[in-house]
Amino acid sequence: MNRINELFARKQADILNVYFTAGFPQRDSTATIIKTLTEAGVDLIEIGMPYSDPLADGPTIQESGSQALRNGMNLPLLFEQIAEVRREVDVPLVMMGYLNQVLQYGFDRFLADCQKVGVDGLILPDLPLHEYEQMYREKVEAAGLGISFLITPQTSAERIRKVDELSRGFIYMVSSAAITGAKNTISDQQVAYFERIAAMDLNNPRLIGFGISSHDTFSTACRYAAGAIIGSAYIRALAKSEDIKQTTFDFVSGIRNEELTTS
Repeated sequence: MNRINELFARKQADILNVYFTAGFPQRDSTATIIKTLTEAGVDLIEIGMPYSDPLADGPTIQESGSQALRNGMNLPLLFEQIAEVRREVDVPLVMMGYLNQVLQYGFDRFLADCQKVGVDGLILPDLPLHEYEQMYREKVEAAGLGISFLITPQTSAERIRKVDELSRGFIYMVSSAAITGAKNTISDQQVAYFERIAAMDLNNPRLIGFGISSHDTFSTACRYAAGAIIGSAYIRALAKSEDIKQTTFDFVSGIRNEELTTS
């Protein structure tokens, strides 16, 4: 069974998915970040593939991607880094990026390398549903990879049902019609949206992302979904960090509101 499916089979609440940009703050930070997030108790790790033209990312993640590219990060190197760290961790790993960079790498080659190094899932926000269903679904599922599509407050019920049909692992529930990192509170309007989606009784679990940045926003999101995704807040913490390991433990303990210390 895919590690993502195993996770949701044994845990249905308070799932913490943390996003980081591969190659940031340093080119070779990937292994340290993944190992430390795992040690700190994160349930799922989302690895951002840095890209020159991100569509959904706010300025914080955009800048981290630009820095990662300047640092020399690329997909072949990232796969090498994941292969190395996978020997030490069993946490589910999801690759997040954009369709063009995957096509440039070669879609079949990309899937094969994901499978080879132990990647568990994909998030490609600009991959059209119909194109995925007609051209890529069979290949992704044959590779044993999960895939998560996004929904927003503006997504129609019909499209949400289609997203639920095609997603494997979890649905990425965007908290608002905004880019990542734009807000740090959850409004009554957002709560109404969360309740509306929960009432649809979808087959896939949902993780809420965009604007989740603190213990309070994480806890609120977890009341309406299986968990939440945090990215920009962690990137900001890394940008100011002098010790990635300590920063990561402090960050996760703050989100969980637990007392964690480095070993």
